[in-house]
Amino acid sequence: MAESRKKVQKKAAPPKEKAAPRKKKVKPVEMPVEVKVEAKVEAPPPAPKPVKKIKPPKVTVPRYYGTGRRKEAVAKIWLISGSGKVLLNQKPASEYFCGRKLLEFQINRPFVATKTVGNYDVFGDVYGGGVPGQAGAVSLGISRALVRLNPDFKVLLKREGLLTRDPRMKERKKYGLKRARKAFQYSKR
Repeated sequence: MAESRKKVQKKAAPPKEKAAPRKKKVKPVEMPVEVKVEAKVEAPPPAPKPVKKIKPPKVTVPRYYGTGRRKEAVAKIWLISGSGKVLLNQKPASEYFCGRKLLEFQINRPFVATKTVGNYDVFGDVYGGGVPGQAGAVSLGISRALVRLNPDFKVLLKREGLLTRDPRMKERKKYGLKRARKAFQYSKR
């Protein structure tokens, strides 16, 4: 039994002390030295001039206004007698509609119907909706401005259907469905 006690005593030796943490060497801090340097102060570059919105030129020539809407798009259109250029949001129509000939054709339909192609300049602010909806809004705005310009054009434009505001809009989403009519997949079993 004495041997077993010795073994137990050997096993139950006091724990070793942990080594003291090493101290990190601290580098001496160098104090900044004040140096007087005379720098040449340059004037800041001139600020860029803010871009002004181009509105129809303010001239004594009469201008005619028409508002057009299609889906969510709204177009505010001014007609001025001129050479037939079309500027929408300060961009030519071909650039604004990315060269989509069908949309450019849709814009020119009121002028073709009234046989006034190239007689008037068009200035417009267009916002909202998508590009095709904006083209429809511009067409309606031009038609309304032409009617203000000459009431005799009303019959020609009405016959072509260019004075009718297209009432088709996006249908609202219904609760319990994904979209207006699309439903979640249904499984019977």
